[in-house]
Amino acid sequence: MVPNQDGTYSLVERGQYQTTDNQAINLNAMVIQTSRSNTKKEDSPQVITVINREQIEEQLSISTDSSQALSNLLPAYSPNTQKLNNSSQTFRGRSVLYMIDGVPQSNPIREGSRSAHTIDLSMVERIEVIHGATAVHGLGATGGIINFITKSTRSNKLKQHVDVQMTTPTEKISSDTLSYKIGYQAEGSQGDFDYLVGLTNEVQGMYLDADGNYVGAATVRGDIMDSKSYDAFVKLGYWLGDDQRLELEVNKYQMKGRMNFTGVDGDRDNGVATSSVKGTPPNGVAPYNDVQTTSLFYTDSDLDGMEFKAQAFHQDFEGRYGASNSNSFQDTSIAPSGTLYDQSQNQSEKIGAKFSLTKNDLLDNTLSITTGLDLLQDKTSQTLILTNRTYVPETEYTNYAPFIQFEYKPTERLVLQAGVRDEHAKLDVGTYQTVAANNGVTVNGGSPSFHETVYNAGAVFKITPAVSVFTNYSQGFGMPDVGRVLRGVDIAGQDVDSLIDLSPIVTDNYEVGFRVNRHPYDFELSYYESDSDLGSRIVEENGLYIVKREKKEIQGAEASLGFQLNKKHKLQASYSFIQGKSDTDGDGKVETKLTGADISPNRLVTSWNANWNEKLSSLLQVSHAFSRSFDNEDLDFDGYTLVDASIGYKLPVGKMNVSVANLLNEDYFTYYSQAAYANDSFYFKGRGRTVTLAYGLDF
Repeated sequence: MVPNQDGTYSLVERGQYQTTDNQAINLNAMVIQTSRSNTKKEDSPQVITVINREQIEEQLSISTDSSQALSNLLPAYSPNTQKLNNSSQTFRGRSVLYMIDGVPQSNPIREGSRSAHTIDLSMVERIEVIHGATAVHGLGATGGIINFITKSTRSNKLKQHVDVQMTTPTEKISSDTLSYKIGYQAEGSQGDFDYLVGLTNEVQGMYLDADGNYVGAATVRGDIMDSKSYDAFVKLGYWLGDDQRLELEVNKYQMKGRMNFTGVDGDRDNGVATSSVKGTPPNGVAPYNDVQTTSLFYTDSDLDGMEFKAQAFHQDFEGRYGASNSNSFQDTSIAPSGTLYDQSQNQSEKIGAKFSLTKNDLLDNTLSITTGLDLLQDKTSQTLILTNRTYVPETEYTNYAPFIQFEYKPTERLVLQAGVRDEHAKLDVGTYQTVAANNGVTVNGGSPSFHETVYNAGAVFKITPAVSVFTNYSQGFGMPDVGRVLRGVDIAGQDVDSLIDLSPIVTDNYEVGFRVNRHPYDFELSYYESDSDLGSRIVEENGLYIVKREKKEIQGAEASLGFQLNKKHKLQASYSFIQGKSDTDGDGKVETKLTGADISPNRLVTSWNANWNEKLSSLLQVSHAFSRSFDNEDLDFDGYTLVDASIGYKLPVGKMNVSVANLLNEDYFTYYSQAAYANDSFYFKGRGRTVTLAYGLDF
């Protein structure tokens, strides 16, 4: 018995994953791996979305940008920035915890907004998305979890795949605007050993807007366009026995700017977009994301009648930003004021382990208990690489968290879930000196700590086998941006213990919903409230950047509908409504509307999938972002509609895809540019119409 990618199990001979005719016997409904407790999707008291491989491939045929794929499929996820920087890309108005097979990719200690781009989706089998706050994996999931589940071997003999694709605008086609990608994968098994390897290489050209002009380059924050990237992925598995499995996984990903173009500020007041001009930026080296994630898994599915899982992981993350003559970089001992160019780079090293033990058959198979322990050490710093200066001192965050989860089914119709997680965390910072722009003051080190217990409880009641209602209460916790505070100190005599309020940002998520899964349609509707009494906003007081605690309240609703017209055609629609306010004057009442830096617009996403015959398939999808107003009129958002289409055809050898993104050539400014920050440097238009040609071959 071996696990399938969808969380089910199959009966096959050990050392093999499929019969020669690719058939298997499924024993269980879909199990959500991210839940940590073998929860079935239908029994979850929270909204859970599982993006399968077919959906991933459809989105990759339109755009290779992982954030674009998520935005196309998750209305509650903020519209894509179309940049390497994912600032303002929230989920249900809160922070997202990105993971690869359970390994955290987010870097909340020094939030650099780069964690959305750490793996190529070509290596991903499915994406499990938990909507709303949860502490099941620890720090960072105040808005939800997006867990990229990587591919595993499903063949007992060598199978290989190669694919190539090219993307071009529909006008002003040149070597500067062409993008191309090539990928290769191989998998197989021999006895108790199995393997899967994957390689991709991609070059992104410049983007054009609907008018055929170059989209503005994010010279400092980093860009996807005018970049090159690669991903190398290896997964090795070995069966120690019928029930024991060991698995090693390594993923190395890099996206690096080519520096062929430089951004030119726009003019928001006059509606002039940020643009780009050809030419290497005058200073610095290329910005990039460089990430390596390594995991070692051990599973025993029958440890004295229990299931034991252990995971050890390591992640090295580097996020480099482009050069600028920012005021915070100036040092007259190096160069005259205003002339010094420098660029920052975030480094984060995570080492951790996760252990869980599940007993499923208690109380006549009505009670399941999962208990476990999570360990994490995160060392993070930020340097100015051109002058070799420390911008943010190394901060070491250590955390241990025991937890226990219960699932009780007193009747066939009722599922009750509850859990508790006990967080213990400490931050160690040595004595350090700030940069000259902050007076070069010495700050005494310290070791602030916190202890917080978070809870969850939920219920699902099945009115009929196909119709159920659910309710849930769950807590998630986040951290203030510690690095931002530490680097901003400019008054002598300070110490870390008094500067950093390490009290976690505990978010309470309340949710009720209704779901139907009755062929030929499925429907889900939920309403949620997300409240935090100690939010996080960085403000300046008496020359110090401090974390100001303020109440934040968010309300929203999500709905999804799928209708299988017949065996060949399916319609889907998803809608997200969200609103939120914060308490900025400290009177205990929320009064200020949250901006696009926090919440997404209300969005409607629809699609039509068709399999016309055994060879021909198509996809048409439409995404509409509704307009929104804010207290600051400069951030008011004008909505827009994007239409994408794709056609796939199986050739005698291989498969061909032709896709068109932004089919109607919509002329628009991105949500991030309009509603997050009123800044002439970030006033970006969205990408105009493009055509992608792709060919894939299995052999």
